[in-house]
Amino acid sequence: MRFFTGGYTADMGGEATGVGMLHAGGADTAFVDGALGFGGEVVAADSPSWLAAHPTRDVIYAALEKTGAVQAYTRTGESTLAPLGDPVPAGDATCHVAVAPDGRELLASCWGDGGVVRMTIDSEGRVSDPRRAPAASDPYGAEPDLDAIRAHVLGASADEVGETPASRPSRAHQARYLPDGTVVTTDLGLDLVRVWRPVAGRLRAHQQVVLPRGSGPRHAVWHPSGHLYVVTEFSCEVFVLAPDPTGAWRILGGVPLGAMPGDTGAEIALGRDGAFLYAGLRGSDTMAVLRVRGGGDAIEPAALVETGVVWPRNHVVVRDTLLVEGERSHEVVAATLDPRTGVPGRIRHRTTVPSPTHLLPVH
Repeated sequence: MRFFTGGYTADMGGEATGVGMLHAGGADTAFVDGALGFGGEVVAADSPSWLAAHPTRDVIYAALEKTGAVQAYTRTGESTLAPLGDPVPAGDATCHVAVAPDGRELLASCWGDGGVVRMTIDSEGRVSDPRRAPAASDPYGAEPDLDAIRAHVLGASADEVGETPASRPSRAHQARYLPDGTVVTTDLGLDLVRVWRPVAGRLRAHQQVVLPRGSGPRHAVWHPSGHLYVVTEFSCEVFVLAPDPTGAWRILGGVPLGAMPGDTGAEIALGRDGAFLYAGLRGSDTMAVLRVRGGGDAIEPAALVETGVVWPRNHVVVRDTLLVEGERSHEVVAATLDPRTGVPGRIRHRTTVPSPTHLLPVH
């Protein structure tokens, strides 16, 4: 199996040079059934930190985080990509892209200025016409401090820019299309999960779910039961969200991940059969395993294990294998998951990958 790798390049202090290619066993199998190997760069790019695939065309999209833009690439060979059009500006620190199931639009999330930006995708896969969705406001009473946001993006610390609880910036971090057409986005700066309804080519705000102050909702994963699981960056928890019979979204519960002081939550992924969740912790460099209970409305801690990498930024589950990227140890590792307990076993394979931040399966 093969994966495109996103990563940080020199403009963000990383060692990658663009989008790369990871080989995991045989190229033509859906299993991660052999040794890992890094095939090198497939196209040069500046910090393509998140990647997304078009559902029907041989096109992928990259969030160029430092540039603050989205770039489309077309497949030109088994292991090569070429730019498809020019980069389309999105906003400060564009960190995530999500493509609609029908392939007609994508959403870019901008960590630096809180922007959620919709872009049109044409019949060839090119992106254009960026339109910014309505901005978030702080549910705890403070408005975003734009001067603090700009200074932070330029590299100043919170103390230097005077960022305080009274001037919390909006920080959009992920968008996800749900099966019924609803869109959910996370804002880790304002502790929000925002619920949207696409209407006439635009996003219409439907509801916002407020998480505990300072929790920092980062990424979410959808469960077939109809529940949304949200991992928080700052409080290192996973919350369970779902709509009630009236369509109003609610928090059903949450569990801590067993973080150590100084940890930050990273990625969350669903196991093969939906029975387990996997949430990464940067700092202690561990992986929390959570068991899904009932009809998906409850979760409980099952294990906390070492990842074997430094700064586990992103991870994916492929059948019975967990792949984890170590951003600061410059590697990807693979471990087999126990089908009964869900717990990863010892690391079976590892390979060097420069400053990896995302894995995208090649289909």
